[in-house]
Amino acid sequence: MPSSGPPSAGSVLALLRDGRPRTRAELAALTGLARSTVAQRIDALIAGGLISEVGGGVSTGGRPPVRFAFNPLARVALAADIGATHALLAVTDLSGTVLAETRRDLDIALGPEAVLGWVADSSAKLLGEVGRRPRDVLGIGVGLPGPVEYATGRPVSPPIMPGWDGFEVRDFLYGRLGVPAMADNDVNVMALGEYFARWSDVDNLVFVKVATGIGCGLISNGRLHRGAQGAAGDFGHIRVSGAAETVCRCGNTGCLEAVAGGAAVAARLRALGVEAASSRDVVRLATGGSREAVDLLRQAGREIGQGLAAAVSLLNPSVVVVGGTLAGAGEHLIAGVREIVYQRSLPLATQHLQIAHARTGERAGVIGAAVMVLEHALSAERVDDLINS
Repeated sequence: MPSSGPPSAGSVLALLRDGRPRTRAELAALTGLARSTVAQRIDALIAGGLISEVGGGVSTGGRPPVRFAFNPLARVALAADIGATHALLAVTDLSGTVLAETRRDLDIALGPEAVLGWVADSSAKLLGEVGRRPRDVLGIGVGLPGPVEYATGRPVSPPIMPGWDGFEVRDFLYGRLGVPAMADNDVNVMALGEYFARWSDVDNLVFVKVATGIGCGLISNGRLHRGAQGAAGDFGHIRVSGAAETVCRCGNTGCLEAVAGGAAVAARLRALGVEAASSRDVVRLATGGSREAVDLLRQAGREIGQGLAAAVSLLNPSVVVVGGTLAGAGEHLIAGVREIVYQRSLPLATQHLQIAHARTGERAGVIGAAVMVLEHALSAERVDDLINS
């Protein structure tokens, strides 16, 4: 398809990022550029290290044409997935493949300087492990467990993040690392990671994270949908029936998270005399055969399914992906989700709908945070600046 943008090196790189090697003639046909112009763009991308020659194509007589391919090791990205009580930090290549990672139990309530200070300090160590320098880093992406205004990267009144409201996350990390920084809420980056790594063949996807809290990320027409202020997908705080008196940590009552999140399920187990302090305890009990935990997980799935049924009818996704800690308990949670969604949603919306477990495990967040950086830094309009820097 001819490019609708300017005939830049970025328009050529965009075609090669799918990993398929192509010849100059193929790139000229796909971009609509003259072959001489394509040759200039290829030379610039090779000089910048972003593509390389990978051998000859099929000959139609005479010398085989040279093919060119994306070089994912040209640069790296840093990615941090920060939860309520933990953090995962990774270095990835330009295809989002994790090259090195480190985890730490880290309380978000320690505040932004302490948490992001650990991210900055650990980033330098990780880069050393893979033999890369700060100049090789395209940027750092961060997922945070609360509402984030994407345009500014600032958390906005996050209920479990004291001291973070309005904090300049991007400026802090730039000051410590000297590379561009981006921030979004953790469920958005998980949705982006899951989509990029495992579901890129579909255009419309809903990702639901069920852990201590509940959140939702939306992929629409192949792009992450954030809404006007970045608040799209605040699924855990929709009101559910039969829970009018249940107080949520956000300050409202009757929220889905307050009755079906991991903390809520753990509290219900304690009320039954079963010791459970966290989402991980719920999963441990369910996988260990606790009938009470299994029943409560299935009921939580039904409650989540009520909200998802409306979302499925409204958005008509091809796939609903369920991830997060509670999804690690096997089929119990997702069985409850399927039961209600297929029962309550329109037949046309569910005719080909898949409701599936997340496939990227604990890495969804860091993959998504890296992709957030890569899509920004390797966009067609920014590649020229990158190869000239």
